[in-house]
Amino acid sequence: MLILQMNGIKMRCLSVLVVLAFVLPSEGANPWRQMRKVEKEIVAPTFPDRKYFITDYYNPQDSLYTNAINTAIVKCSSEGGGVVVVPKGSFKTASIHLRSNVNLHLEDGAVLTFSTDSRLYPIVLTRIEGIDCYNLSPLIYAYGESNIAVTGKGKLDGQASFDNWLHPDKLWKLKMPDGKEGKEKDLLNQALEQQWPMEKRVFEGYYGMRPQFIHFYRCKNILLEDFEINRSPFWLIHPLMSENITLRRLVLNSHGYNNDGFDPESSRNVLVEDCFFDTGDDCIAVKSGKDDDGRKWMIPSENIIVRRCVMRDGHAGVALGSEITGGCTNVWVEDCKMDSPNLARIIRIKSNPNRGGEVKNVFVRNVEVGTCDLAILGIELNYWHVDEGKYEPYFHNIRFENVNSKKSRFLLHVEGVGEHIRVRDISFKNCRFEGVSEKEINHIIGTEKVSFKNVVVNGQAWK
Repeated sequence: MLILQMNGIKMRCLSVLVVLAFVLPSEGANPWRQMRKVEKEIVAPTFPDRKYFITDYYNPQDSLYTNAINTAIVKCSSEGGGVVVVPKGSFKTASIHLRSNVNLHLEDGAVLTFSTDSRLYPIVLTRIEGIDCYNLSPLIYAYGESNIAVTGKGKLDGQASFDNWLHPDKLWKLKMPDGKEGKEKDLLNQALEQQWPMEKRVFEGYYGMRPQFIHFYRCKNILLEDFEINRSPFWLIHPLMSENITLRRLVLNSHGYNNDGFDPESSRNVLVEDCFFDTGDDCIAVKSGKDDDGRKWMIPSENIIVRRCVMRDGHAGVALGSEITGGCTNVWVEDCKMDSPNLARIIRIKSNPNRGGEVKNVFVRNVEVGTCDLAILGIELNYWHVDEGKYEPYFHNIRFENVNSKKSRFLLHVEGVGEHIRVRDISFKNCRFEGVSEKEINHIIGTEKVSFKNVVVNGQAWK
């Protein structure tokens, strides 16, 4: 193992080359100019000025508004599209299925409260943690639709708690078909490992897994704007194999298990702006499939813009992975504020040698960090303690500019695997990091071409 001494502080690494120059990408392009080109391709859908109030379709004999909402959506779509309005008030419902050319609009003061009775959620095609399957319908679902939206200043409440979706017996003490006790996703993981055919991957009833809150599969032209999500059973917003997606002024506030805020998976042309994240897992986590299921499709996530967002609690502000088998390219994060002792990393990239995946072109600038727990940039190539496999991940061309932090344990924390160099080209420019508490400052394994230009760490110039 090679030990480098820099400014009196040790860096522990395997074959690390520290480069003092700030190197532009090989293609010589300005990445932020490229972002502006991508941004022009992301256009939010618009809708005809026809309104369909859910109260007009409600049968007073119904205990829920499920039928009224879905009937209004079908009628709106069949008549050329428009706005399905949820007026001020509280309305109980089960799963809602959006159709093309429909904007589900929550008026200010409107609350949709979702049932926790899994029997009310039909089985649909989906993907759970990168694994293809049929599972309980997400609370709001669409498959193969275009020009769809959820907007308005109302609230969506999934009611998830330890008495229902998050019950410990459901998560950790599930009785398996062989009589043994297991976890909620044990059968799902077995389906991946043994490559079960899709007709066998049907999880319903007792074995139905916690559904996503909003899940759009193979959809395009999506707008999510102004509303708040609370108490989600699982991931909050999960577009899969979708494109042209805009999230704007959302409040994502949910602290249950696996409560990622936003998980674009194998999706492209995504804009997230002016959103607030306070979540029980990664605030944003970019995905592209897991292991063999990811390799079956090999669809990357690409062209993702995150700006003017606020991140509080979560495992990471913006994470790429761990289900990143299909790869990820072109992620821009700018003008964000991140601050919480429970926010482990500002940017996190994670995978392992079973999963693989290439992540490249990650650009971060003008980010203000109050406190984070572990590191400004955390990279794991052995995620979930997997050190060996046939598909080593590869992460490269990662740039930070004008990123300032007041407190963290490390600046850069990279866990590589073995002697192989699988992380390259990381640069920091015009940054200031105070309150870095670990003596090593950087923990770097399996990385080359790390550069610092005009960087101050704990009040001293860092080179």
